[in-house]
Amino acid sequence: MKRSVLKFGGSSVADLSKIKEIATYLKKRTDLGEELVVVVSAMGKTTDDLLANVGHITTKPNEQDLAMLLTTGEQQTISYLSITLNDMDVKSKPLTGYQAGIETIGHHLKSKISSIKTALFDQLFETNKIIIVAGFQGFNKDGELTTLGRGGSDTTAVALAAALESTCEIYTDVAGVYSTDPRIFSDAKRWDQISYEEMMEMSALGAGVLETRSVELANNNGIKLYLGKTLSTEKGTWIVPNEQMLERKAVTGVALDKNMAHVTLNDPSNGAQLLNDIFVELEKEEINIDMISQIRNQDGMQLSFTAKDSDERQLVQVFDKLKIDYKDLSVNIVESYAKISVIGAGMRDMSGVASQIFRTLINANITYYQVTTSEISVSCVIDETNGEKATRLLCEKFDL
Repeated sequence: MKRSVLKFGGSSVADLSKIKEIATYLKKRTDLGEELVVVVSAMGKTTDDLLANVGHITTKPNEQDLAMLLTTGEQQTISYLSITLNDMDVKSKPLTGYQAGIETIGHHLKSKISSIKTALFDQLFETNKIIIVAGFQGFNKDGELTTLGRGGSDTTAVALAAALESTCEIYTDVAGVYSTDPRIFSDAKRWDQISYEEMMEMSALGAGVLETRSVELANNNGIKLYLGKTLSTEKGTWIVPNEQMLERKAVTGVALDKNMAHVTLNDPSNGAQLLNDIFVELEKEEINIDMISQIRNQDGMQLSFTAKDSDERQLVQVFDKLKIDYKDLSVNIVESYAKISVIGAGMRDMSGVASQIFRTLINANITYYQVTTSEISVSCVIDETNGEKATRLLCEKFDL
């Protein structure tokens, strides 16, 4: 019997009527003889609402308490969906991340999956057609509930597909992978297929379609990964190994990341010890640094870098701690910038792409403050107010 893992995002399960529609769709799949593992996110903006509630209490919540709270969002969804399916006479079983055996390591709020015990799934499929798993969550070696961070339900789905050796279908409110966000550039092209490598780069640079770790997991485990629009007959996108790409463009996509924090530090002491202490603390907090630049002169040292804005609370804590020993250290954390990135595996074989990017921005009077490159991408920090304009201009420039 065919076994598949399906994942539905928050917008797909935003209310009870949408949950009922999904249940009807799942029943049709099981009537055709499939066994389904269904991963769901919290309904709509539930997670944001929970975080907003905490903000009325404290700006420095205990991470273990916060993880406990945030896992309740997905637990509502699995319960509603299972109740709906069983009412349709489709035998289903809802599981929290803990019950599903999803073990994690790392911080409570951005853990990584270390292992999944699958014996329970085989047992449950003896009496159930559908197993519904709460995405985004797991438990650590101490039995404490943990969350996987932003986009964690994607990671849950792909990790389950790897553990169960099945395909993975991820459904959301967009019909596949586009060259850029079609809400910004209405003529954006949708790709029938894209390489794991390009998809990982787009996700890491802010495309927001799939969580980066989920694509990496799929690539490492050879999982067939499909992205499509929920309950739509419109064709979606398959993410495939590089060697299966039939056609390769120099540029595949443009990603705009507004979810970034830009950090600037000034240290008149110009001391190397400070740099060491900064990176030790950032590593402890598992804060990923993206673009980084450093200047040393007679006025001391200036260090600038970008990180996810979701890490802002931890960044503030890190630098509050460092200021105890470094009295003259000044830190500025702002979110008025954006990162614009141009991605394409074909860049390896084609020169002049970076030049075209810079000239396009310069001719449009769009200032860029930092630049970083990889083999298949070029990224620039710009003012957030210019983000959507830059996206449209670059898409037009590279016929995306």
